[in-house]
Amino acid sequence: MTASHLELTTDSPEETTALAVSLGSTLRPGDCLLLSGEIGSGKTHFSRSLIQSLMPVPEDVPSPTFTLVQVYDTERGDLWHSDLYRLSSLEEIEELGLSEAFNDAITLVEWPDRLGPLTPPHALMITFEADPEHETRRKLTVEWTDPKWPPRLT
Repeated sequence: MTASHLELTTDSPEETTALAVSLGSTLRPGDCLLLSGEIGSGKTHFSRSLIQSLMPVPEDVPSPTFTLVQVYDTERGDLWHSDLYRLSSLEEIEELGLSEAFNDAITLVEWPDRLGPLTPPHALMITFEADPEHETRRKLTVEWTDPKWPPRLT
């Protein structure tokens, strides 16, 4: 499959939230978002906004940096938010149960480079970059091979 991509810019946390809410409204079990970028580039803010938009009653959404995985019951089914930053082996990732979640839940994965061969081929990859000249501006590069994504990105 040929990879396609789209470049987006958000100028504020509110614009990043609006993008997360819009994309979140299209997600269903089996969908996976892979979120890359340096620490502080907006991955967790995006994830938190998306998750809260799918909850019947929004609640606190902590970063899963230390818990590794947080599972939420949303209006669209289970949503797994994982942060793989502290993991170093495929065995550790397999122990989390992410492989099954990729099929049965909505999954948001921060630091997806740790997945290696476990990376779902149908995932939507979003790379976040902070703009050094504008504190709140983010450049997002969105990439995919699965044809289900383009209609969801408009």
